[in-house]
Amino acid sequence: MAELDRIDQSIIRELQKNSRITVTELASRVGLSKTPCQVRMRRLEEHGYVTGYTALVNQTKLGLSHIAFAQVTLNDTSSNALSAFNKAVQNVSAVEQCHMIAGNFDYLLKVRTRNMQEYRQVLGEEISALPHVLQTSTFVVMENVKDAGL
Repeated sequence: MAELDRIDQSIIRELQKNSRITVTELASRVGLSKTPCQVRMRRLEEHGYVTGYTALVNQTKLGLSHIAFAQVTLNDTSSNALSAFNKAVQNVSAVEQCHMIAGNFDYLLKVRTRNMQEYRQVLGEEISALPHVLQTSTFVVMENVKDAGL
């Protein structure tokens, strides 16, 4: 697919604001009629620009208000070790995000739990037990100032 034009970018922005918007309303907001808008949406999906639609959930209302970031250093950074860690971290439900980092440590995990006690359990029993974990360091969130997903 060629570079995205202004209308494609507008469609993506509107879908990010509200993925439940009707095609008719979306078309109106981006200056198209319904059918061309549907064609563009389908093309954006087929080419991987739009990868899915999801509901944003208020985690605090679900009792998951404790957020911590864990720096993880591995004892081995070979391709096999990284792959093993990447695969295993997918199974830790409290890990909301996992990013490989270029720097003094290897991964940064966003971990969401009910409280500090639960976090300590997840860190000690699940994260520390992941393949090749050498060391972790924790940073506890005091206040969520900006979250683009909310």
